Amino acid sequence: MDPQTKITTTNANGARMTGEDRRLQILRVAMRLFSQRGFRGTTTKEIALAAGVSEAMVFRHFATKEQLYSAILDHKACLHETMDPLQVVAEAIARKDDAAVFEGLALDALNQHDCDPEFHRLLLHAALEEHELAQMFWEKFVKRVYRVLSKYIRARQRDGAMIDIEPFVVVRAFIGMIIHHSLNNNLWDRQQQLLKVSNQVAAREFTNILLHGVTRGSQSKSPSRRPSRRPGFRAVNARANGKRSNK
Repeated sequence: MDPQTKITTTNANGARMTGEDRRLQILRVAMRLFSQRGFRGTTTKEIALAAGVSEAMVFRHFATKEQLYSAILDHKACLHETMDPLQVVAEAIARKDDAAVFEGLALDALNQHDCDPEFHRLLLHAALEEHELAQMFWEKFVKRVYRVLSKYIRARQRDGAMIDIEPFVVVRAFIGMIIHHSLNNNLWDRQQQLLKVSNQVAAREFTNILLHGVTRGSQSKSPSRRPSRRPGFRAVNARANGKRSNK
């Protein structure tokens, strides 16, 4: 193992670490290794070695590897609660500033992914391994964003500011742009040779694409004018099932 990856059990001043400090140290090391090798590919012995502690010390703080894995999510959930992206745009939601809502959410997400790429990778590993961590994060965080943002979109549709389309589709399209951009930067193109833009520019342009599209004709349409209702996904599904749908 690279000596530089080993973390000492003392702080910069040489003082002994408290039990909580050591617990957080083990947690951070475990998250790094899990993000690199996955849950099944990482042993508690490797975590202990990288953290500079005994394997018994790891089990003193975390009874099982599964408990350690779950503690990572709990730790991150606490951080997300103090940096709730929905709170970041709460004022924009209240004043119905569509551009500020979506741009603020996009920028916050992109900055979080840049600051914590290991957690991003860890969630991908968890999903591929079908570990409960991925589902826990989905239930605790992602679904909440979907619910709040789709509720906002429905309200703006009633105001006539947005076209009549399934809100969850809009949310997924928006989140898809953000996640794909982060995956490119954190996994495949870390040097950003294909596309190098700041998070501010990416957030602004993703928002512009979502709200206005990419064709010139779409820019000339007033966002407050609601077009005639078109058959939605329910109508399409009804026809596919041989049922009669309303037009």
